Amino acid sequence: MRALIATLALTLMGLSIFMLESDRARVTVAPLLVEGDTPATLYLREGDAPAPVVVIAHGFAGSRQLMEPFALVLAQAGYVVASFDFEGHGRNPRPMSGDVSAIEGTTRLLMAETGRVAEAALAHPRADGRLAYLGHSMASDIVVRQTMDDPPGDAVVGVSMFSLAVTEDAPQNLLVITGAWEGMLAEAARDAVQLADPDAQIGQTIGDPLAGTGRRAVLAPNVEHVGVLYSTVSLAEARDWLDAVFDRESDAPIAWRGGWIMVLLVATCALGWPLARALPAGPLLRPDALPMRAFLIAALAPAVVVPLMLAPFDIRLLPVLVADYLALHLGLYGALTLGLLGYCGQLRGQFPLRALWVALAVAVFGIAVLGGVLDRYVASFFPHAGRATVIAALVLGAVPFLLGDGLLTQGGRAALWRVLVVRLGFLASLGLAVALNFERLFFLLIILPVIVLFFLLFGTLSGWVGRRTGLPAAGGIGLGLVLAWALGVTFPMFSA
Repeated sequence: MRALIATLALTLMGLSIFMLESDRARVTVAPLLVEGDTPATLYLREGDAPAPVVVIAHGFAGSRQLMEPFALVLAQAGYVVASFDFEGHGRNPRPMSGDVSAIEGTTRLLMAETGRVAEAALAHPRADGRLAYLGHSMASDIVVRQTMDDPPGDAVVGVSMFSLAVTEDAPQNLLVITGAWEGMLAEAARDAVQLADPDAQIGQTIGDPLAGTGRRAVLAPNVEHVGVLYSTVSLAEARDWLDAVFDRESDAPIAWRGGWIMVLLVATCALGWPLARALPAGPLLRPDALPMRAFLIAALAPAVVVPLMLAPFDIRLLPVLVADYLALHLGLYGALTLGLLGYCGQLRGQFPLRALWVALAVAVFGIAVLGGVLDRYVASFFPHAGRATVIAALVLGAVPFLLGDGLLTQGGRAALWRVLVVRLGFLASLGLAVALNFERLFFLLIILPVIVLFFLLFGTLSGWVGRRTGLPAAGGIGLGLVLAWALGVTFPMFSA
């Protein structure tokens, strides 16, 4: 069975990579030099005549990789496409700055960076002088404002758009794409077209794109805030809108990129099972399971105590939004959990030497193997040197936290209800922290889906390792290193 699963996983990984790389056929992907050293990438279809430029901007905590579905589709349609990492994001070493609550603060700085990328792309020999902007989420407001600035755009595509800069006649040629599961953003898409025509409906084009008066809003079915970036409806609508604006025609099929990425991620995670089964088997190093009362105290007391302890303090130790708070929250949570487990006698014999090398193997798989897949096809996962201190600080919090998690869930052997109590308790703890200080910590809400995904994927891997080796601590330590890395490369860097 181990050989069969390994073969199947590797086969699906190979097939997915082949299909994803085939999606780059006839597209040249090369660095674009931008004033100020903003990391940028240029996508060009080989052998084409000069064409309009499309500048693509990612949302908060995103990167160029996350926007690649749009970049490839538009490049394959013949456009000159430039995508980049905003300051503070991805591999951009310059931190975000300014007042995030003021248009003349951070927004203006991000607009200027977007403009510099546009100017660099327009200077390329294949650019014909025409320009469009496309932005997701946070960047939707940036590109709406930038298209009315310098250099001005002939069209703008706002994905999951929210922007107070939209008026009845500006920006020109506006397309709004929103996921059908995005709630209030779907209403904002309708409002954007009804500013120009009160009777306009979703899916209806008003005005004339060729004359610069076009406006349209569409809902991509069955997707949310991230899935909208992979929806074939989103990709086709963006391409067709720009074709209408620039009087071009494209009819190539839209690749199922999001589906192949999902297959690749599932297959890569599945590879963890035969690899875990290849580890030396060992006896389970744990005492008997905690009685229910002691378990509930160890699992839930930190969830309440930690946010209450930290609420009075304004914690600003790291140059990354809320990562300093999260590192302390994780560390205190883990320390309290381990302290309670130690009081109950649950730590004796849990840390033999072999647990350390098994933990290292888990960390290498999570960071190098799965992280390599994520960095290539999903989002930036390999950081620049400036993030090293952030990752190190998060290690001090994430390792104790996931060590306590691994011991409470008995290395994957605990009853399902106990696992759910442990995991949901932590999510509730973060929610309580945000409720106690919403203005300072609302960015924590953005990482909740990351934490849930982490528990689903890496919690499963931790269970495989724990059940095979009998070392609950090994999975906790190894996955603590992976969680610290993942969060350290995700949070935008920020300087006052």
